[in-house]
Amino acid sequence: MRKGTLKQILLITDGCSNQGDDPVAKAALAREQGITVNVIGVMEHDVIDEKAMKEIEEISMSGGGVSQIVYTYNLSQTVQMVTRKAMTQTLQGLVNQELKQILGRSQTMEDLPPEKRGEIMEVVDELGETVELEVLILVDTSASMKEKLQTVKEALLDLSLSLNARTGENRFSVFIFPGKNNEVEKLLDWTPRLESLTGIFSKLSTGGITPTGPALSEALNYFRKKRSLRSMLSDDEFYEESV
Repeated sequence: MRKGTLKQILLITDGCSNQGDDPVAKAALAREQGITVNVIGVMEHDVIDEKAMKEIEEISMSGGGVSQIVYTYNLSQTVQMVTRKAMTQTLQGLVNQELKQILGRSQTMEDLPPEKRGEIMEVVDELGETVELEVLILVDTSASMKEKLQTVKEALLDLSLSLNARTGENRFSVFIFPGKNNEVEKLLDWTPRLESLTGIFSKLSTGGITPTGPALSEALNYFRKKRSLRSMLSDDEFYEESV
């Protein structure tokens, strides 16, 4: 397998998009570009929004990622679980692609004897600890998220601590939607740690629309700019995350 970087978008939202492009179509475009889209739907206790839940599931499916509906008090462990699960899922997909090239198109990991599957999963687990990871986090700051942002901040700091225990390099960036002056606003440029969010989140204001599609579009543009810059500086190859 080629050395490279796993790329994820982590979308944290509690409602349906109501402005701009179709987020499901944008998630599909992300997948085509080797970026997995994972979605966490943050719900209030005893509040079930079926339309929002359907959209959350469709975005993650279209983006080749993982989705999870969670109550606010469980958000921290869910953010970590979804990120890790998406890494494993992506790596398993990459292994299956390699196996098809070696053994024929009909062969996947599930077709191998149990002992061989176990050996391959050990490799997947090791890669999950050593591969470079880039996570662009999109946080919904529409009006209904006002009481949830403190929990989101704490969850992201816990995610940073968890992933920085890996031996592989991590890079995070954070965008919010809607922003103060635009549909989407960058809060944090690429960094290995998320501690900088501590001062930023307390100053955030909430309100307005939920432009999920434009937020995903901006995330793709940001990855594209980073890749263009990196290609000018080096010859590193990237994993394609589509599975």
